[in-house]
Amino acid sequence: MLMLLDASTSAGGTTTATGGMTNWVFWIMLVLVVVVFYFLVIRPQKKQEKEQNDMKNSLQVGDEITTIGGIVGCVVKVKDDIFTIVTSKDRTRISFSRFALRSIDRRAGEAYDPKKARAEEKTAEAEKTDDKASESSENK
Repeated sequence: MLMLLDASTSAGGTTTATGGMTNWVFWIMLVLVVVVFYFLVIRPQKKQEKEQNDMKNSLQVGDEITTIGGIVGCVVKVKDDIFTIVTSKDRTRISFSRFALRSIDRRAGEAYDPKKARAEEKTAEAEKTDDKASESSENK
């Protein structure tokens, strides 16, 4: 290994045109990788982060929400960075920080549509059966 390095450095020590060109190609490729990384990773992540912040800031009393822990409830109080939800028939109240909000399932003004809920359940069940069928065919 050392002999190869020694031979390459003792070859005259001058930079050829191709050696300089290789250096430019390297830097151009590096810049292209950074640009692609920005558009495929960083930009979509910032967009998603902005949507999450907008959702958390638009939280209002009456919204039906799901927390990051999977608790579903209806918002009864919003104060600064803390909101309180009511869960179950026992009217259990639980307070959370805004960062614990995963999704707003239904806005305060939206009416509950049982037909829409049943349709969503059917599509979810169909997806589950399709997944099970594909898993069983893969295992054979």
